[in-house]
Amino acid sequence: MAALPTEAQLDGLLRLDPHLEQQSGDLRRRYTKFMSLAKNIKENEGSLDQFSRAYESFGINRQPDGGVYCKEWAPGAESLSLVGEFNGWNTSSHHYKKLQHGKWELHIPRRADGSSPVPHGSKLKVVIDSKAGERLYRNSPWARYVTQEVNGPTYGWVHWDPPQRYVRKHPHPPRPKSVRIYEAHVGIASPEGKIASYKNFTHNMLVRIKDLGYNCIQLMAIMEHAYYASFGYQVTSFFAASSRYGTPDELKELIDTAHSMGLVVLLDVVHSHASKNTEDGLNLFDGTDSCFFHSGTRGTHSQWDSRLFNYSNWEVLRFLLSNLRWWVEEYYFDGFRFDGVTSMLYHHHGIDVGFSGDYSEYFGLQVDEDSLVYLILSNYMLHTFYPDFITIAEDVSGMPTLCRPVVEGGAGFDFRLAMAIPDKWIQILKELKDEDWNMGNIIYTLTNRRYGEKCIAYAESHDQALVGDKTLAFWLMDAEMYTNMSVVTPLTVVVDRGIQIHKMIRLITHALGGEGYLNFIGNEFGHPEWLDFPRVGNQQSYHFARRQFNLLDNNLLRYSQLNTFDSAMNRLEEKYGWLAAPPAYVSEKHEGNKVIVFERANLLFVFNFNHEKSFPDYRVGIDQPGKYRIVLDTDAEAYGGHGRLTHNTDYFTDPQNQNNRPNSIQFDSVDIDFSQRRAHAFELVNYGSLHSCKQYLKVYIPSRTAIILARADSEN
Repeated sequence: MAALPTEAQLDGLLRLDPHLEQQSGDLRRRYTKFMSLAKNIKENEGSLDQFSRAYESFGINRQPDGGVYCKEWAPGAESLSLVGEFNGWNTSSHHYKKLQHGKWELHIPRRADGSSPVPHGSKLKVVIDSKAGERLYRNSPWARYVTQEVNGPTYGWVHWDPPQRYVRKHPHPPRPKSVRIYEAHVGIASPEGKIASYKNFTHNMLVRIKDLGYNCIQLMAIMEHAYYASFGYQVTSFFAASSRYGTPDELKELIDTAHSMGLVVLLDVVHSHASKNTEDGLNLFDGTDSCFFHSGTRGTHSQWDSRLFNYSNWEVLRFLLSNLRWWVEEYYFDGFRFDGVTSMLYHHHGIDVGFSGDYSEYFGLQVDEDSLVYLILSNYMLHTFYPDFITIAEDVSGMPTLCRPVVEGGAGFDFRLAMAIPDKWIQILKELKDEDWNMGNIIYTLTNRRYGEKCIAYAESHDQALVGDKTLAFWLMDAEMYTNMSVVTPLTVVVDRGIQIHKMIRLITHALGGEGYLNFIGNEFGHPEWLDFPRVGNQQSYHFARRQFNLLDNNLLRYSQLNTFDSAMNRLEEKYGWLAAPPAYVSEKHEGNKVIVFERANLLFVFNFNHEKSFPDYRVGIDQPGKYRIVLDTDAEAYGGHGRLTHNTDYFTDPQNQNNRPNSIQFDSVDIDFSQRRAHAFELVNYGSLHSCKQYLKVYIPSRTAIILARADSEN
């Protein structure tokens, strides 16, 4: 058990962020509560390890002698019984015995032939007689497999106890130095208009993801949710992997296969709220509104129409902490992305609150410290038991110390999502003409993060893909994505603009926006449609609940060029590791020229967002002198560009100060009026070959192009 952060450790946190000095009392109080809770768990439960393995006794578990042991927590119940196919749905044959603290247990001996009394695959229900006189048929909160009922939308409990369980073949991969996340939804991972399977993902998607250069997969909507269109955010069965994609063993095979390829797998964990369903959810499990959740209005999220957990309740903590351990121990996940953390952190749940960055917003009575302490305890537990584990917080508020170690006084997350970045790109594309883009504002959004607290940057995620919004590709090219994406026809102005800007947005977000990067399935190749799950409003259509990989696989379409660029970008990061490097140094953000220049990981990044001007003689500052070469440029023909640059020339720095950098490189060429050129009619001009390269870089910066240069001696 860790000790309370020492003065030296807390002083280190305050040195990192002096603005926390006035809040040091709140920080100490939070961690006193955390330590008190951890101590109580150890004293009353034996250990945090034992406390968080409650799935070994709760629900239904086969015993070594062949019988089964059943256990539930239902403090509002008068009686409990187990019914199902194993006993002909007889409510009077298998009654639970009442224990202390609202718990109930049942022992069922093995059959005469030594087999389990509850066969694998049989249907079950817990029958609860409530104190209000109701008889309730419920799924166990600990159910490990639920399937949709034949005659209705609800999900029924199916006992999962296969005689031969899946045997894992591969260990956890080592934690990557740079985190490049492919956010994916199993059900839409196919061009077919149906729910795709775990097996489809294993056999068809893992190779794609590996080839793209991602090293992490973040799986969405795995925890069972009765309503498919909720995107997994209305969880009904927290211990059950969604059966709509296949069996638990097929999910285990998916993860095991990913591990064999060196891919880390993250689970999207929804502990911020739960579905209001009663027949197949946790709501009103024992007939009361306070079982698992806060009672009254505090227990309901007004915007999500869902129930809110009571994180101060001992049994709720047991349930949630055990749920985290279950997904690691049973399925071998390597990390979690915690959904809805902002809602958990504050009593107001972030509803109608605009966070300005004032520190008074992150401390005081508006903070739900019970919930915060639960998150601290979760991170402490996960990182203690699994040292390479990755935890990511979906927090829009920017709460300080959320991503600092627990031992230091932080909440213990490894990363938070940089949620302002995709909103900025959508705002720019919706509201501004190309000539009105503000370079300083872009840089501010990409670099505005707390020093020492790591962020996952992304240009767009699943949020921007959902119906009602548009992906970046759709904002850029929706008018022509169905008619003008062929490589055998000339580029139109719309498609050319869209392809070039799409690459530049993704690259600058990748290189400047954080310490990790995330992409949502299909967006890497500019998927031409939004995402809309089957629902009443679209006549239960699957047309938009899919990813059209058939478009990517058609080499006569330009989608493959965007996909090729995405792969090249990731593989270059793997080589140079800019995500794992310290934050970038931005030396230029020129509003008139629309040029951005920065250095990171000993690379020089130059972005020309100008929609019409190419610069033949541009000088940029750089710290390290030497010989440089272009290692990536978005204008390459393989990426749908115009091939205006050469990569086979050496470029030398000049000891001339530029933008407070001790050295500089001049982007030089012959005297040509590039402003007269048009984006859809470029000729290939190899300016680097026209001059000897002793002092300066003899190449220009084309319009709507990003260039990365590396020292020639670092390429090997």
